[in-house]
Amino acid sequence: MQRTPIIQAQNLSYEIANHDNYIRILQGLNLTINVGDQVAIIGSSGSGKSTLLSLLAGLDVPTSGQVLVEMKAFSSLDEDGRALVRARNMSFVFQSFQLLPALTALENVMLPLQLTQNINARELSLQALEYVGLSQRLQHYPKQLSGGEQQRVAIARAFATKPHILFADEPTGNLDNATGKIIIDLLFKMNTDANTTLVLVTHDMQLASRCQRRLQLNNGILTALV
Repeated sequence: MQRTPIIQAQNLSYEIANHDNYIRILQGLNLTINVGDQVAIIGSSGSGKSTLLSLLAGLDVPTSGQVLVEMKAFSSLDEDGRALVRARNMSFVFQSFQLLPALTALENVMLPLQLTQNINARELSLQALEYVGLSQRLQHYPKQLSGGEQQRVAIARAFATKPHILFADEPTGNLDNATGKIIIDLLFKMNTDANTTLVLVTHDMQLASRCQRRLQLNNGILTALV
């Protein structure tokens, strides 16, 4: 069965300046991620995992090579152009939750929808919070929620926009094992229910093993594509 590419990296390299030298973080990387894939980016600390995620998501731009999203130029767009593609196609879940402390759980989920002037922001947010089991915590502020509950709010926020691609950077890093399992189950449920492409960075091999594909990075080079 032919698969449809949703993200393609072509000869992707990334360097940063360090005094008079350049440090190469990624080198000549090629990969294709298809619609509905579950992909774990793995590797030791400093291998370039989070940098690769940032490039694929357009949060940074490559030194050379390019990223395509839905077979269209992405990394070569200006910052506003990439932001527009992200708003239409992508959502994010981070290790540190990234919730605004002055907003309730419901308001945090509604925010990205309101920024795109979605007239159904409240309804979609209520549905998303019910989806993650937090319909009784709508008016609670982040400080009133446990770490696991905060991460579930973050997943609801990601789910509410109905993204084509969900990027997750160490989504269980700040959670205990039992709570982390709940979060992992929610991420894969979202992938299955909505055919959302899941791309995650993790050092948790148990989480990585649940993905259909694993990309192994070693010193910025893709050494294994499972």
